[in-house]
Amino acid sequence: MPSHIDPERNEVRALKSVAEWRDRRVLDVGCGDGRLSLRLARLGALVHGIDPDRKLILKARAALPKRLAGRVRYRVGKAGGLGFPRESFDLVIFSWSF
Repeated sequence: MPSHIDPERNEVRALKSVAEWRDRRVLDVGCGDGRLSLRLARLGALVHGIDPDRKLILKARAALPKRLAGRVRYRVGKAGGLGFPRESFDLVIFSWSF
């Protein structure tokens, strides 16, 4: 049986309440399979997701809808060594990661 995470969309409502996402450059640290990255992109964010697990990044890329392909990028990476220039992002999300 597949699991359904947040079918009531409480997470999306919470995200909407804390920031304006439209056209914001967002780093999703520990993006996993891209579930939250996609939700942020649907809110209008330009998302760069990183995760140390190559298999999850491949899964995220495979599940990326074509209509969001210009808004979301994924790469293998760790929070300890991001490698992005200063001020690359407006917002950073670090959720459901350890």
